[in-house]
Amino acid sequence: MATLLEVRNLEAFYGQTQALHGIDFSLEDGGITTLLGANGAGKTTTLRAICGMITTSGEVNFAGTPVMGRKTEDIVRQGIAHVPEGRGTFDRITTEENLRLGAYTRRDSAAVAEDMETVFSYFPRLRERRNQQAGTMSGGEQQMLAVGRALMLRPRLMLLDEPSFGLAPLIVQELFEILRTINREQNVSMLLVEQNASLALSLADHAYLLETGRVVMSGTSEEIASDESVRQAYLGY
Repeated sequence: MATLLEVRNLEAFYGQTQALHGIDFSLEDGGITTLLGANGAGKTTTLRAICGMITTSGEVNFAGTPVMGRKTEDIVRQGIAHVPEGRGTFDRITTEENLRLGAYTRRDSAAVAEDMETVFSYFPRLRERRNQQAGTMSGGEQQMLAVGRALMLRPRLMLLDEPSFGLAPLIVQELFEILRTINREQNVSMLLVEQNASLALSLADHAYLLETGRVVMSGTSEEIASDESVRQAYLGY
């Protein structure tokens, strides 16, 4: 497979505090890669750095094009959709209006309507609640809405930050099955940050382990899951 995202010597800063220390990783077109690590390891920061939301240095190439230093909205237009931790739902507007906001960079109204139907096919509950104020929906429904809104961009790459956070196990299982289907049917690549390492490794094909802003291990999901230190520290067995 061709490389879709290539990150080289990525450093990131919050003011004077350095959060990433020259990390390297790549993601294949059509693949799912997960970033593992404890709280504070730099996983969310990595997603924010790719989107141009914080001060960075190094190289980020997407589909062969450098995106480092570009404005966040320009990076979005390249086809990178970010599903942030906490969902980022616009509470006071309806489900359908939230989805339309996901397509704000597009001008192909007929295709937008078609993609709305595609989102509803993946998430039937969103169709049922299309005219409901988003802030009144359950946490699981709001997470589905966040993923659906990202899909409305027609992204090539989706950055997912803790999609299981605060959700009941059955909802998490349903959501991850839908993500797997989207990856397979839409060929949407995914970079996943997920505190539940076992869940993340079950979805992803490649994994990188971060500690204090550095990549300390990488490999296929099977290789990472079979590592004794990873099992003890992150998988609980």
